[in-house]
Amino acid sequence: MLTISIHKPMLLRYSHVRIRSHQKFHKIDPIPFVKMEAKSSQTRKMEELSVKHPTPFIPKLEPSGEPDLQFDRLQTSDQDLVQEKKFEFGRFIAREAILDEELWTAAWLRAESHWEDRANDRFADSYKRKFSDQEFNAIKRRRKGEYGQKCSCIITVRKEPKNVKYTVVKSVVGTLDLSIRYLLDGETFPGEREKAPPFCSINRTQSNRYGYISNLCVSKAARCQGIASSMMHFAIRLALLEGAEQVYVHVHRKNKPAQELYRKMGFEMVEKATSQLEEEQTYLLRFKA
Repeated sequence: MLTISIHKPMLLRYSHVRIRSHQKFHKIDPIPFVKMEAKSSQTRKMEELSVKHPTPFIPKLEPSGEPDLQFDRLQTSDQDLVQEKKFEFGRFIAREAILDEELWTAAWLRAESHWEDRANDRFADSYKRKFSDQEFNAIKRRRKGEYGQKCSCIITVRKEPKNVKYTVVKSVVGTLDLSIRYLLDGETFPGEREKAPPFCSINRTQSNRYGYISNLCVSKAARCQGIASSMMHFAIRLALLEGAEQVYVHVHRKNKPAQELYRKMGFEMVEKATSQLEEEQTYLLRFKA
């Protein structure tokens, strides 16, 4: 180690004041000794290498199980679709959804319908996107089937004119869900046994098989063109082909247009209402083949 000692003699500082006749000399303390340590380059290198830098945390990213949605994807042409079960009416076609983009668009239509009366809400767009994402995942789960139930997402798409191609988002204008279910033991209509035990058996006889329609909605720009009634006719026909003898639907008591639509199609109100229906302010309607 090399030590260098620096000593500086005492200095006098001369200062002027207002009265020139007086002159003052201020004493300045001497600068203390400063020790400078010279380290070898090898020592500094060893110290630098000995410093431990914390390793940043890198989260483990799990690959997403959902395929990437292509919102600019073009609608599949009718010639490329191999579907026997479809219903053509006017400029539209009702059929079962196939593509994930069709399922997501159906979920978005339901979100818009759900928040239609609250369009001026400042958070409406955020709520609709969250609702549509949740509904999209719910549709995919329901389509896989559980407890012996079969669920289909029915959509209505525009017919493509010659030399015109629509994207999936602009093609889908209506949607509903059709479920094929069985009544529980002791039930005469869905939901009659409000406090059924968790492991209540399902009566899988043909007479207890029924269809249930839900989530019916039509794009605001495509209404008053018979889309809702045509989708309902198509869903009822599919339910009958699946062996269901009855088709049910719930409707809110204040939704008069929907009640009128169901009445014209042959649905009748189930007279015996449960306390849950009273609480939810809904009617249960039934269509008999």
